[in-house]
Amino acid sequence: MYASQIRRRFTSSVEAFDIEEPRVQEAQADTPHALVAAAEYLPYASNLFDTIISHEVLEHVTDDRLSAQEMVRVLKPGGRIVIFAPNRWYPFETHGHYWRNEYHFGNTPLINYLPDIWRNKLAPHVRTYTRRSLLRLFDGCPVRVAQYQRIYGGYDNIIARFGTAGRVIRDFLYRFEGTPLDTWGLSHLLVVEKTQN
Repeated sequence: MYASQIRRRFTSSVEAFDIEEPRVQEAQADTPHALVAAAEYLPYASNLFDTIISHEVLEHVTDDRLSAQEMVRVLKPGGRIVIFAPNRWYPFETHGHYWRNEYHFGNTPLINYLPDIWRNKLAPHVRTYTRRSLLRLFDGCPVRVAQYQRIYGGYDNIIARFGTAGRVIRDFLYRFEGTPLDTWGLSHLLVVEKTQN
C-alpha cells in the first residue's frame, strides 16, 4: 500500500520487499520492483536509497538490531529512515497474545506493563519498544536523530464502529501528542538521517 501510494503521488522509483512471497506477488501488481527478502539481509547495494520507510516492521523481525544496521547500510549519506514501531507503554498489546499454548487475536490490556520475563511469554511473537530501546538499535551507526515523537493511532476501527464519537476520541487523543501524555501513544515515530558512509 505504501509503495503504491508513493509511486502514484511522488516518484515511480520505488522498491518494496516483504518476507512473505504472497504479499510480494500482490505488491508486484502495482510495484514491479517488489521482492522477497528478510530485513536482516537486504539485497541492495550500500548507499542506494534516499528514503526508507519501516512501518511497524522491526517488532516482527528475528534480529531488530541487524535490521536497523541494514537500513543504514543501504541508505545514502543525507538520506532518512522513517520508522514506526510499537510503544511499550501503550496500554494494549495490539498483536494478540498466547495463553496456554493458544493464540488469542486482538487487543490485550496491560501485557506490555509486565516485566519482560512474563510479557515475552504472553507475546513472544512481537516486540515493543521504549524510546531508549528503539534508539539503542542504532548504537554505533552513522546516524543522527532528525525527529522523534510518540503518536496516537488513526483508530479507523473505532471510527467505523462509532462514527462521529470515534472521531472525537481520536481528535482528543491527538492533542496529547507532543505533551507528557504521549507516553501512552500507540507508536514511536523516529526519523534518523545517515551522516556518513
